[in-house]
Amino acid sequence: MFSKFTSILQHAVEALAPSLPLQEDFVYHWKAITHYYIETSDDKAPVTDTNIPSHLEQMLVILVQEESEREFGETGPCMEYLLHHKILETLYTLGKADCPPGMKQQVLVFYTKLLGKIRQPLLPHINVHRPVQKLIRLCGEVLATPTENEEIQFLCIVCAKLKQDPYLVNFFLENKLKSLASKAAANATSEDIPKGQDSLSADTGQCFRPEELSGASGAESTESEEEPPQQIDDLSAGLDGLSVAALPEATVVRPNQDYNLVNSLLNLTRSPDGRIAVKACEGLMLLVSLPEPAAAKCLTQSTCLCELLTDRLASLYRALPQSVDPLDIETVEAINWGLDSYSHKEDASAFPGKRALISFLSWFDYCDQLIKEAQKTAAVALAKAVRERFFIGVMEPQLMQTSEMGILTSTALLHRIVRQVTSDILLQEMVFFILGEQREPETLAEISRHPLRHRLIEHCDHISDEISIMTLRMFEHLLQKPNEHILYNLVLRNLEERNYTEYKPVCPEDKDVMENGLIAGAVDLEEDPLFTDISPDNTLSNQEWLSSSPPTTPDHPKNDGKTEVHKIVNSFLCLVPDEAKSSYHVEGTGYDTYLRDAHRQPYDVNLQVTSVLSRLSLFPHPHIHEYLLDPYVNLASGCRSLFSVIVRVVGDLMVRIQRIQDFTPKLLLVRKRLLGLEPEGPVIDHITLLEGVIVLEEFCKELAAIAFVKYHASSTP
Repeated sequence: MFSKFTSILQHAVEALAPSLPLQEDFVYHWKAITHYYIETSDDKAPVTDTNIPSHLEQMLVILVQEESEREFGETGPCMEYLLHHKILETLYTLGKADCPPGMKQQVLVFYTKLLGKIRQPLLPHINVHRPVQKLIRLCGEVLATPTENEEIQFLCIVCAKLKQDPYLVNFFLENKLKSLASKAAANATSEDIPKGQDSLSADTGQCFRPEELSGASGAESTESEEEPPQQIDDLSAGLDGLSVAALPEATVVRPNQDYNLVNSLLNLTRSPDGRIAVKACEGLMLLVSLPEPAAAKCLTQSTCLCELLTDRLASLYRALPQSVDPLDIETVEAINWGLDSYSHKEDASAFPGKRALISFLSWFDYCDQLIKEAQKTAAVALAKAVRERFFIGVMEPQLMQTSEMGILTSTALLHRIVRQVTSDILLQEMVFFILGEQREPETLAEISRHPLRHRLIEHCDHISDEISIMTLRMFEHLLQKPNEHILYNLVLRNLEERNYTEYKPVCPEDKDVMENGLIAGAVDLEEDPLFTDISPDNTLSNQEWLSSSPPTTPDHPKNDGKTEVHKIVNSFLCLVPDEAKSSYHVEGTGYDTYLRDAHRQPYDVNLQVTSVLSRLSLFPHPHIHEYLLDPYVNLASGCRSLFSVIVRVVGDLMVRIQRIQDFTPKLLLVRKRLLGLEPEGPVIDHITLLEGVIVLEEFCKELAAIAFVKYHASSTP
């Protein structure tokens, strides 16, 4: 209490006294701090009971005032005094000793305000960046300490300064294996480091060094500014007895000390205080975005950043329940890594494992955003680490297991992160994980080279409908991602040579057949009574659709594109015979509805497989268009196309519906129920078949609309 009264009285006296020149005032406050260590006999009293915080604050005020009165970039005498007398070095030493108790906090605040309020660049000065580097090492050593808030504020202001001038990061990349030449150069400019020590080992002693202490009283200044020799000795003796207790390390093991700014932030990401952890994550995101190649290399090779990111991702994934409802995984609210706050008690829609799911998705979002912001080489290294240490090491065994519940949950999680990823580089690594890197045509030998791809494709036709639908949805969202390798690996690699087409010369017999209304070489179409009106002038040439379309031949003449697109549309619309159609009985379900939707990519299809096929059909590639949307392609022997498969399905369908009594009214009732136009009632016989007929009709209309819209999109300049 008495100390506080003394401080108030001192401020009052200073306010009434004539104002001293800034430099004298600055030196007065600094010497008042150093004299405390000479005169005090009680080093157990907290720093808040002393005048030290007040003197430090006044020093900052003076430095800011001095800068405001000068031209930008001009260094005033107070700043010169701070730099020349290594005041920051001395403060670091006092902060490391935390003497008096709480001094570390005061030093962190002083450094933070100095770097934040002074506009001129300070970090290039060796007497600034060297003590700043040393203070960085003290941050994050112990979690949940009283100084955590000040530590993260200090680290973040350093990060902000590096963002303003990325080159400065080179001052914070310490190399233990310095060459003799660089070590000699360092010794020449580091008067306060004993010979044979580098900047890394300079502060490893357990007590203050005389070289640092002398700087506290200005022993290196000119004779007129020197303290009396006896006073220097007293100060040295007073400080020399203060021991720096070894602080317990945080549980994160630091493999090296080359990039201490990153290491300290990594430790603080584990803080139990969520605000501290988020600020540390923000600091890391800023550091990885710095364009300096040396910093990016050091960050990925000499810190535990990659390991920490992926290990935490893995541990959060393993903390998820073995079984999570896929609907919960899909519908859990949008995840933002910086807003990972959740109260199970306040959540009316809580479900078992929701807290764990949000934590996992939140950290994945952070990894995604970090890689998205990172410098290119750092981003590649981080993404590869996620692929190797998380996707392959943790997710792949879950996706390859035999438990249906396990497969469903892991596929739903894969589907969610496929939807969530935004970084192109992380997406690339995820695509390679799911599909492999192969681009040559598929063979049976390919299966063993990348078994996960084959297993996921097999799951599209799994005995469990839930697994099939979830896997198909994952592939559908994958196809929507902006990555060329996805479509090429899944489809185009097998269409590149157009081996599905028959290019043999047309013989006279074939011409006779075509004149009779059939296409030579087409698989089984000539056997179907529904398609006996196909003539040679219906053959589609894709030249009018896309510039890179297949070549024309004398036997495949170029025809008028507009005429042909209508023939294609009509071919799909006529696939389902009138007796199996029901849409014309219900308003708003005709082809024109799909035509409107096609311009917005029609998506809401009842069966997921038709949705994936629709997605594929929309891609503007000539081979995909020819194979999926050209009913008149001349198929090679043994090949099927989407059109020929639907023909076979319709043929089988027409046989089955003959056995259903009152087929047409039942079909109409099912359609109205699906549209919500009729209330649910008694179960209708053959409901699965009737719903399948409706889906097939809608799918054919959608394909017709896609063909029409793609034609106009390609022909519009």
